[in-house]
Amino acid sequence: MKKPVVVLLLVFVMIGTKAQTNSSGALLVLSKEDHTLAVVNPSTLKVVAKVPVGDDPHEVIVSADGKTAYVSIYGGGSLHTINVIDLVAQKRLEDIDTKPLFGPHGLAFANNKLWFTAEGSKAVASYNPVAGKLDWCMGTGQDRTHMLYVTGNAKKIYTTNVSSGTVSILQDTILPFKNMPPPPNGGAGVGMKPPPPGGIPQGRKRENWVQQVIPTSAGSEGFDVLPDGTFLWTASAEDGHIHIIDLVTRAKVASIDAKVKGANRLAFTPDGRLAFISSLGSGEVIIYDVKTRKLVKQVNIGHGAAGLLMDPDGTRAFVACTPDNYIAVIDLKTLNVTGKLEAGGSPDGLAWAAAK
Repeated sequence: MKKPVVVLLLVFVMIGTKAQTNSSGALLVLSKEDHTLAVVNPSTLKVVAKVPVGDDPHEVIVSADGKTAYVSIYGGGSLHTINVIDLVAQKRLEDIDTKPLFGPHGLAFANNKLWFTAEGSKAVASYNPVAGKLDWCMGTGQDRTHMLYVTGNAKKIYTTNVSSGTVSILQDTILPFKNMPPPPNGGAGVGMKPPPPGGIPQGRKRENWVQQVIPTSAGSEGFDVLPDGTFLWTASAEDGHIHIIDLVTRAKVASIDAKVKGANRLAFTPDGRLAFISSLGSGEVIIYDVKTRKLVKQVNIGHGAAGLLMDPDGTRAFVACTPDNYIAVIDLKTLNVTGKLEAGGSPDGLAWAAAK
């Protein structure tokens, strides 16, 4: 029997009023094995709803109002679908077909749009939910454009290119039109429409996206940007290094031999004090002090650590232990595992649905 819609509504109301915890929202967990999106009450760590998703779900993100989730159906770069989930009605809506872009993976929601990487097409794109269509795309020219971070105003985009071993910085810039003279004979016979008399008016501007590619090392995948926007950290699965990029000068300023081979995801605590790196190879979460750039602790959570998410209230970290079929909960004060929850086989992508 299907759970009544009122169940999830009550969860959002209860969590939104902070009746049992300082958290405000719901934890979302993707199961690669069960092909489901689980909605978890972060106070009780109990699953309150599950919604079927596509065959190879990898990442999940939520709209600004907390009511809609988007799930990338990856297929190793070969598929072309993003699932749309109504979190209130607990049902899957019409999918987004990303063709001609293939391999949607990394997701972000900013400036009222869904942004995604298209790994199979070496590109980043955006989807306008109101218009119901893709409305922007830019190629990176890099191999395995994978994870994604978009600033709130959607003027800067950061992405890791796993096989190329690089980080791309895409920035929206505005350039003035130059006052160009009309073509010979008014463009007649060359397939051109003549410009207005006197050329293009001065003062008009045009949008121009530019890319800067910063070398790191092969396998750079998981990354995060500090809350103040000053630095980007990314970890390499192949050589175990953490690479630090100054986002003001746009240069790599440090490389730490953290020996985190199999590094999968990297996330900063909400206060920007600590960096957590999950390792699929060792099953550990490696924790670094951001200011000193020194190792703080290694926390063993199982046989493989993947998806990584911080509770927005700064109390806990959630880590998907994909081979062990559970989510580990780490206390951010003690840096110890304080609990586990089961939300489906082979959990991976995690997201937070904020109560509005």
